[in-house]
Amino acid sequence: MIDERLKVDVNQYLPLRDVVFNTLREAILKGDLTPGERLMEKQLAEMMGVSRTPIREAIRKLELEGLVVMAPRKGAQVAEITEKDLQDVLEVRAALEALAVRLACEKMKKEELDKLRRTMEEFKEAADAKDVYGMIDKDVEFHDIIFRSTENERLMQIVNNLREQIYRYRVAYLKHSHHHTGIQEEHEDILRVIEEKRVEEAENVATVHIHNQEKAVIQLIREENKKEK
Repeated sequence: MIDERLKVDVNQYLPLRDVVFNTLREAILKGDLTPGERLMEKQLAEMMGVSRTPIREAIRKLELEGLVVMAPRKGAQVAEITEKDLQDVLEVRAALEALAVRLACEKMKKEELDKLRRTMEEFKEAADAKDVYGMIDKDVEFHDIIFRSTENERLMQIVNNLREQIYRYRVAYLKHSHHHTGIQEEHEDILRVIEEKRVEEAENVATVHIHNQEKAVIQLIREENKKEK
């Protein structure tokens, strides 16, 4: 029986192996396939209504991306979100966000400020509707507007290279709805300091925003680890 979490959207422009890879990848990033969950070729093939060959190829590619690991005597499983991985990624992201907001203070145009405000309001609407993936999309969009406003191609390239890893942590963070009020307030602070071109305060606000996410996700990781013991 095909599992709705892994429903394959047949794309006539992509080979089946790519469609299977994209489907599994999205399921991992969104948390539909959870950290530590085993990925058995036969079971996945039945769930997705495909043969085992594209499943095997997809698992190899996901392993190269660091989203899947091969565990002794268990085989392929979704990579855990560890404190060390989280700290490494968000340490880099905090520095990039601080730089981006600093540059945005100097370069952001009025139409971009208007987009930032509108996106912030749409995040609030998604939060009120308890639409987790709507919140995630608007959070991504909010930060993307800031990065694009810097007009720094290298900075945007580095951020894009971290995008998938950051997305997993966003999902873990925003799936716990009590965090969204704090995120809204922090988004408002970021918008305010960019509008007022308060460069030093902007760097601090952006860094605190990421560190709050780090603390919250570390707490979630520790809670999950306690449950498993």
